[in-house]
Amino acid sequence: MVVDKSPLSGSVLEQFVILAKCTKGAACAELVKQVLEAPGVYVFGELLDMPNILELATTDKKYFNTLELFAFGTFKDYLANQNEVLELTPAQRKKLQHLTIVTLAMKSKCIPYSTLLLELDIKNVRDLEDLIIEAIYADIIHGKLDQKNSQLEVDYAIGRDIRAEDINIISNCLQDWCSACEGVLSCVENQIRRANSEKNKSMQRKADIENEIVNIKKTLKTQLQERSDGTDEVMATDSRESSSTSGDKGKKSQKMKGLKILR
Repeated sequence: MVVDKSPLSGSVLEQFVILAKCTKGAACAELVKQVLEAPGVYVFGELLDMPNILELATTDKKYFNTLELFAFGTFKDYLANQNEVLELTPAQRKKLQHLTIVTLAMKSKCIPYSTLLLELDIKNVRDLEDLIIEAIYADIIHGKLDQKNSQLEVDYAIGRDIRAEDINIISNCLQDWCSACEGVLSCVENQIRRANSEKNKSMQRKADIENEIVNIKKTLKTQLQERSDGTDEVMATDSRESSSTSGDKGKKSQKMKGLKILR
């Protein structure tokens, strides 16, 4: 799930930040009401840092508390602290409910309808699905309604403002993530070294086998050559013996002929 801040929200907010630089008192309080009503504005941190807005914490505390509610809180927080914040208009209520969906989406990719109904103080599923569809069209979340399993599947959500005290939590979370990445990287490097070692052993075994095959071929060739030379020598000996035997027979025949003549 990708979490980012809407560029549209930032561009519209800049106009209110500029106005807050030269607006004080009741005019500044009215500016807060306008920014809470404004379509497309879902982040308020820059406005909260403006000195004239910070003065509202002492002069018009309900306005300041309401702005903080929209920056960091949820609809459930509004219901629990209605005496300390302004009464919300229908448009403001809907915006805060949208922001509550964003907060839930940052915690879980799949949000059950039962959780949404409770957190948004909605009585029926039809109204809930209409609100979710409006949030999707407002481009503050991307996802789909899983009516079969009664849940919202979130693919993307804009980012919300962060309290100063939450920075350490985020830092620790990022540090844990870095440590986990280093552990995975170390494991991968070990696997690579092991794989390279096995590869080298395999190549060495292959070379040894090939050398052994060459040596066997040489041995067989030598043996075949020796057998061939031995066969040629035997054949030559047999030929000489055959010739010698033929000569002896011829001499004996001549002697016999001589004997016959003498008689």
